[in-house]
Amino acid sequence: MKTFTHYKGHYHALLKLGIPIVIGQIGIIVLSFADTLMIGRYSTNGLAAAAFVNNMFNLAIIFGTGFSYGLIPVVGGLYGNKRFPEAGQALRNSLLANVVMALLLTFVMWILYLNVGNLGQPEELLPLIRPYFLILLVSLLFVMIFNGFKQFTDGITQTKVSMWILLSTNLLNIVGNYLLIYGKGGFPELGLIGAGVSTLFSRVVAVILYLIIFLSSPRYVEYRIGFRRLGWSGLLFRRFNALGWPIGLQMGMEAASFSLSTIMIGWLGAVALASHQVMLTISTFTFMMFYGMGAAVAVRVSNFNGRGDVVNVRRTTYAGFHIILAMAVVLSLLIFSLRHSLGGWFSDDPEVTTSVVTLMIPLLLYQFGDGMQINFANALRGISDVTPMMIIAFISYFIISLPAGYLFGFVLHGGIFGVWMAFPFGLTSAGIMLWLRFRYKTSDRRINR
Repeated sequence: MKTFTHYKGHYHALLKLGIPIVIGQIGIIVLSFADTLMIGRYSTNGLAAAAFVNNMFNLAIIFGTGFSYGLIPVVGGLYGNKRFPEAGQALRNSLLANVVMALLLTFVMWILYLNVGNLGQPEELLPLIRPYFLILLVSLLFVMIFNGFKQFTDGITQTKVSMWILLSTNLLNIVGNYLLIYGKGGFPELGLIGAGVSTLFSRVVAVILYLIIFLSSPRYVEYRIGFRRLGWSGLLFRRFNALGWPIGLQMGMEAASFSLSTIMIGWLGAVALASHQVMLTISTFTFMMFYGMGAAVAVRVSNFNGRGDVVNVRRTTYAGFHIILAMAVVLSLLIFSLRHSLGGWFSDDPEVTTSVVTLMIPLLLYQFGDGMQINFANALRGISDVTPMMIIAFISYFIISLPAGYLFGFVLHGGIFGVWMAFPFGLTSAGIMLWLRFRYKTSDRRINR
């Protein structure tokens, strides 16, 4: 009973803060489902091409999102101490850092585009892959600017702002998909290219909405003062890079375990790639919801850390872990109950739907490890302990997951199932190591959790 009393207030605060983030993430999930469903119904080759391109860009976008998380411990600590103009200055410098990162990511992805024909993908997919790739390349700048605003509003506990923007622009994206993929309402039938154009347009609109809200809403008056008057800060810019690079690399290496596995799966053909895309869409459902609650953990931890309150840093983190575990149980039961029908939602190809049912096994196996690593990674971000996470990620995903995927999939001839069986090993290893790191950083015999 005493333990519940310690956590009760944190459960309530995390749910209040995290539910809007989770709802915004659900909007992204619905968009991912709709994208995969509409493209899959249009053509299996389109679905396979989307699988390759989306996974390559997921690597860049997740790295960029991780980089933008460097703002949360800074602005969260300033907000916790009611230093609102300085939080506005932090946003200004964060946006600059994000734009520079966007340009760097665009250059790296352009190099990848020039070499896409050398990655062993099916020749029949290349005419679809190349134009879709270029459209998403243009959108990277807008993704990074949006991330800067989102981490700011989340960091000052106004999580409903990003929720409404995500829901509205994702709905716009889905409508655009319907009109442009299938050529409805007088628009041309563009197939996969239409999906790319719709995605680009929705990302531009999301940035415009954030600019309008920040520059006009009375709730941001004190933040705008700091944004306009306190100017650029080399110290803040360097701090964002010092925090952002390790977080981005940690998240990027996690994404790489999936994205580089996509290249291996591409060696198995278009059906395997299409099945992989369906499974990644389903796995995004749990990942994004866990991450929504994990973001709430990072915000609350950064607020308490700014005040030097280690007791509540720990209690918030473990309360978040309890909530994520409960989410994992509920979501796993839901996916298991729908395992025989989910594949058919996205593809009419019987080979794809059969493969999807088989791949449910590794998906369900890694839910605990995924929830664990998300929770404790966000807690470590909240206390600005980010550099060791790079080492943990490298061990988990490059030393354990990727080699295991090649071993199980190709050396032991497990095919796509073997590649997917590596993910539980990598994610669970990461979760355990991140938990141990958090315990070490917050250990104190005087603290009664």
